[in-house]
Amino acid sequence: MRRYIRHPSNLPIDYQPVDDVGKERLQDVSQGGLRFSAGEDIQPGRHLHLTIRVHDENLEVDGTVMWCRPTPQGYDVGVAFDEAATLFAVRMVEQLCRIEEYRRRVAEEEGRQLSSEQAAEEWIRRYAASFPRP
Repeated sequence: MRRYIRHPSNLPIDYQPVDDVGKERLQDVSQGGLRFSAGEDIQPGRHLHLTIRVHDENLEVDGTVMWCRPTPQGYDVGVAFDEAATLFAVRMVEQLCRIEEYRRRVAEEEGRQLSSEQAAEEWIRRYAASFPRP
């Protein structure tokens, strides 16, 4: 059983191993770490500085590559966060991922086009109380 719940995402993420910067897509995020797609094999144990772009804000965290697996499109990279202090920021990203997923689901299932703000208001009213606590 997983220690942390994963939250799907498709947010832009930049990673910086040593002197290189890669721009990829965040696949999912949890309190303990995240998974992203990469075009290169990144060795486990490597330390990365990550920038996750959420709307007009950037969340910057440091992590360690725990695993890297080949996929048909490149590689999936699993990263564990280096600091427990990232918990609050990661929880915000988790909520934003859920809100964006809610907005897409409402558009597909109900045909309603919500702004991010409208989706956030509805999601908070309906689901915030049941959002898992750390």
